[in-house]
Amino acid sequence: MDTIANSQSIDAPAGLTEVEPTAATATIRAPRAHARGPFGRAWDRFRRNRLALISLIVCGLLVLTAVAAPLLAPYHYAATDYQQQLVGFGADGHPLGTDQLGRDILSRTLYGLRTALIVAFGAELFALLLALLIGLTAGYRGGRVEQGLMAFTDIMYAFPSYLFAIVMVAVLGRSIFALVIAIGIAGWVTQSRLVRAQVMTIKEREYVEAARASGASAPTIAVRYILPNALGPMLVTSSFAIPAAIAAEAGLGLLGLGVQPPTPSWGGMISEGTRYLLAAPHMLVAPAAFFALAMLAFTWVGDGIRDAFDPRGDQR
Repeated sequence: MDTIANSQSIDAPAGLTEVEPTAATATIRAPRAHARGPFGRAWDRFRRNRLALISLIVCGLLVLTAVAAPLLAPYHYAATDYQQQLVGFGADGHPLGTDQLGRDILSRTLYGLRTALIVAFGAELFALLLALLIGLTAGYRGGRVEQGLMAFTDIMYAFPSYLFAIVMVAVLGRSIFALVIAIGIAGWVTQSRLVRAQVMTIKEREYVEAARASGASAPTIAVRYILPNALGPMLVTSSFAIPAAIAAEAGLGLLGLGVQPPTPSWGGMISEGTRYLLAAPHMLVAPAAFFALAMLAFTWVGDGIRDAFDPRGDQR
């Protein structure tokens, strides 16, 4: 009897110990699920967007292709073969044909991808640096500094961006460096306004006031406490600015203001293809197809990043 009583007295608490850790674990794990930062939650939402995730993979492949263009291209982009001018698809040694000078279109398209991405990423980096410098300074300092910088921003905003880029290319010359500077200067205005608005909101928060009360300098507060919390909206605008820069580079090439020949540019190749549209339509197909693929991929990635940083995403 004593043995049975002892076993019952031991079994009852054992049943309780199996239930209590489960409830405690649930109460402990719940905060951990919400303890991820905004970038972690944004990445989770981005991964659930299949179109954006596939587009990100395509963008990565395009970047790798541009980097490896000298290895992947069967010929140099300026190599000419006057014995095989305007040959079509599937020609011997030229799977995408040749142009009016006998240059391999596949090689020129791959190098054109390299030109487009160098200009796009370089211009966006330059524009982002200008936007951060002006937006952070104006938003944090306020007063006359803000009024002067925003007046300068409004003046720049009054110029049409494409017209300003054309003027800059005409002044600086037709080169990749000139295109980066021209497109970057033409595209920083909208981003600087966004940075200023973010800074004006964030600088009033408690942790910034605490850093200011602890004696932190203005540059330290701006770079360490304000800038990281303003990166989300900046990533969204940058993701849309990259395809816009690709389109701007191609548009300048169509106008004959792209990179200096014989350096290939998708805009220049499309412009040449339109002149030979009836005699050699293959000249237009390859650069136009790659241009459309890059534009769609980077635009869909931008859509995914925008939705990922949408604060209403956690409620979906």
